Amino acid sequence: MAKQITILGNGSWSSALAKILTDNKQPIHWWMRSSEAIQSLTITHHNPHYLTSVKFDMNLVTLHDNIQEAIEASDIILIGIPSAFVVEALQGLPITIFKDKIILSAIKGILPNENVILNEYLEARFSVSLDDYCCISGPCHAEEVASEKLSYLTFASNNAALAQEMADLFRNENLQTVVSNDVYGVQYASVLKNIYALGAGIAHGLDYGDNFLSVYITNCFAELQEFMDVISTQTQHHYNTSAYLGDLLVTCYSMHSRNRTFGNFIGKGYSVAAAKLELNMVAEGYYAAKGIDEICKKINYTLPIANAIYEILWNHKSAKLAFKKIEDICS
Repeated sequence: MAKQITILGNGSWSSALAKILTDNKQPIHWWMRSSEAIQSLTITHHNPHYLTSVKFDMNLVTLHDNIQEAIEASDIILIGIPSAFVVEALQGLPITIFKDKIILSAIKGILPNENVILNEYLEARFSVSLDDYCCISGPCHAEEVASEKLSYLTFASNNAALAQEMADLFRNENLQTVVSNDVYGVQYASVLKNIYALGAGIAHGLDYGDNFLSVYITNCFAELQEFMDVISTQTQHHYNTSAYLGDLLVTCYSMHSRNRTFGNFIGKGYSVAAAKLELNMVAEGYYAAKGIDEICKKINYTLPIANAIYEILWNHKSAKLAFKKIEDICS
């Protein structure tokens, strides 16, 4: 009997992944917090707020407004809730809710206040084994996936067979998949690239040119590699940062990037609150900047570029002055 899949969350990335699965004729259960979204999707077959042009085959979709029922309905739980809201969404669930289930993470962030990546939180709170956990990453955007442009995704798990099984579920003529066992590297690289993309947007807003941006991204990649050395030693997991360069590049350069767009508002002089209103979506890099700063304090390590972006976002430092310091780092 085919395994059942539940998707938690209905943002743009969750919606894109739902489209891939249903295009592959895979039935899904789909939990949404918004009753309005459920009603609209039921009637129109379109998500009213994200990737609104995509039409879903509702014969393959079972919608849920109760998260516990949605989880209990499936063997594979794809968590696509923005990292800032994961703990709140899972709060109050039985600690055995994920027993004998596979967790597929589509989160590209650190859980605020907890300052951990998702597998660490699930292990501590729900006793989820790393062997039952897989994460998705890759240099692609929800908008391009949804419009069926050729895209590439990485599926990383400590369990090689699980990584391959999850990759096979998503692979089709428009989506190529690769597998990895670098669970920590994939997740931390996703966190850092969002912070650096936010910085790329700030640089654009401050009217820096392409030459500086290329030097900036090169230095960001070097900083990411150094951080991975530290994390690899602490977690005793190997990593391969060459696999993450594409993700860093596309997030820093693409106009689809929410983090770059958010940063562009900041560079142009918007406050964080005003930038949030303009974007009207969650920019994972904003929360990630604080989470990485807390992790660095804990392990007594400094990421100069990421720290400069944190200071802009969370301590209201002048973006212009902060980037003067980044210029020195990049020299």
